[in-house]
Amino acid sequence: MSQTPQLHVLGALALELTGSAPVARDALAQAGAGDLAALVARDLAKFAPAAARLELVTVGAHYDPVELLRPGWPLHRELDQLAARAPRNGIARDEGRVIAFGSHAEKLPGALSPSPDFAGGPLRLVPFLLGGPDEVVATVGDAFERDLIETGMAGADTALAAQEAFGLQVEHARYLTVHDLAAMTAMQYEHAGLAALWPVLETALLQPDGEAWLDQPPEPLVHYTGGEARIALFSPAAWRQRYAADADGDSEQAREQLQRQHQHFEIRQRQIAAVLGAHGVTVNFVHCERDEEDGRDALS
Repeated sequence: MSQTPQLHVLGALALELTGSAPVARDALAQAGAGDLAALVARDLAKFAPAAARLELVTVGAHYDPVELLRPGWPLHRELDQLAARAPRNGIARDEGRVIAFGSHAEKLPGALSPSPDFAGGPLRLVPFLLGGPDEVVATVGDAFERDLIETGMAGADTALAAQEAFGLQVEHARYLTVHDLAAMTAMQYEHAGLAALWPVLETALLQPDGEAWLDQPPEPLVHYTGGEARIALFSPAAWRQRYAADADGDSEQAREQLQRQHQHFEIRQRQIAAVLGAHGVTVNFVHCERDEEDGRDALS
């Protein structure tokens, strides 16, 4: 069962950018955020009319996928917590309303500021969540999970508004649920040679209290448990026993080859740690001095 904020539909307006075109800004002032949010609300109600009865919460900012795909969905949770402070002013819970957060003095509220560390990617996301009566949320959520990936193209005026507001070039604009986004990311990581890591990352995202192993030599040994990813930091002898037990290390050439293999392994280990860290997964390196079985024991 996915660990998402209760009674909400989590998603994003996905902006696929054109080539290496520049991006003028990553956040909008309040008025611009409100204008874009109104278009998003209209689009979502076209996909599922009952969405008009829900509270839409969004922000006038765009983010990299790794900023949304994190254990506990912290960006969506921040939107939810900020929206909870907004007075209802007599609006019934099932009437629907739009809450859009924008910048003031070039600063977004709470922890909503996009990270400059992840700027420049080809896919940028404007997050949203929908909340309200349980049965309406369930109906809209089911419809979005079933249909949005196929039918969720944003209105042409929405795409143009986002393009002009943020000062970027939009190739395509569509709506996704966070589960759609996770599935897309899994495919991208497979193409990037990171398919073996995905089950660990997927567990961290969808079952933060769960457990998963990456135990597929020649990959590094990783154990996700207790809300963190534990990576085995093998001594040279332990690494050779696990990954190159049958290698001939008698000649100078063979030793040089083993050294290169070990260097490549360390690069891969750092890459995996960096990917997990970018997704907000705590990484803990655990020293392992002996064999493979000892490595699993050390990470348990």
